[in-house]
Amino acid sequence: MADGKAKFSVVGVAGRRLRVGQWHAGKVLAHSAEPLAEGAHRPLVLLNGIGMNMEMLQPVASLLDDRLVLSFDAPGIGGSPDPIFPYTMQQMALTLAALLDRLDLPVVDVLGISWGGALAQQFAFQHRARTGRLVLAATAPGGLTMVPGNPGMVATMLDPMEYSVERTLRRNLAALYNGGGSERVSLNAAKAPTPLGWSYQLAAFAGWSSLPFLPLLDLPVLVMADEDDQLIPPTNAQVLHGAIPRSRLEMFKGGGHLFMLGRPMPFVEHLRAFLDQPDAA
Repeated sequence: MADGKAKFSVVGVAGRRLRVGQWHAGKVLAHSAEPLAEGAHRPLVLLNGIGMNMEMLQPVASLLDDRLVLSFDAPGIGGSPDPIFPYTMQQMALTLAALLDRLDLPVVDVLGISWGGALAQQFAFQHRARTGRLVLAATAPGGLTMVPGNPGMVATMLDPMEYSVERTLRRNLAALYNGGGSERVSLNAAKAPTPLGWSYQLAAFAGWSSLPFLPLLDLPVLVMADEDDQLIPPTNAQVLHGAIPRSRLEMFKGGGHLFMLGRPMPFVEHLRAFLDQPDAA
């Protein structure tokens, strides 16, 4: 196994400057729109939760050492500069497509976690031909149409200063992301987002919904959720599973909202089993 460390760079794309991370950069084994052959692996794009910088994905990304894993910090998050203007999920899906063009990656698998799951849904809808398989973890069909979580957690999220100040960041992340979980999630890699970055990211999700297009997602989809998630209740996973025709549902228990980071090994086992299934011709 490689050391699992990411290589980071800042890339100008679609009028934005994004900090981009790549794990296992020499592992691109499937690089076209042809059906995935047995034993081949498409690059995997990891889309992170609100306010989460890429380093927090390390427990999952390091285990996927048989493929290229790509991620980026959203504007104003981690090492990406603040956005100049507010943005929508549709605009961020276009930005991701432009980034893949820049990196010469025509087709990818996509794993979206929490807020990143919303972007993953939007990307798969706008860019179906570029999406091999889609995984939605601890996410919902939008701020407008989701089953809401713990009211105290949701109320705290509305104050960007609770998350953009180092003094309160880890305390709030511990409650927000590990709420309901019995496993410890390391927050040592967390970096405070800017107030603007947090606010714009929250606003993009709050005004967005995927319910109108979920029945049109004609691709293999895996929905993953934890029964003890207090931020995005698992009922949202049932809604996604019921609305997406070719989806399957995997439920975990005891991991809370960031169950994939608290228990990365079983999560990656389920993830790899889904992603590595041969595509239909």
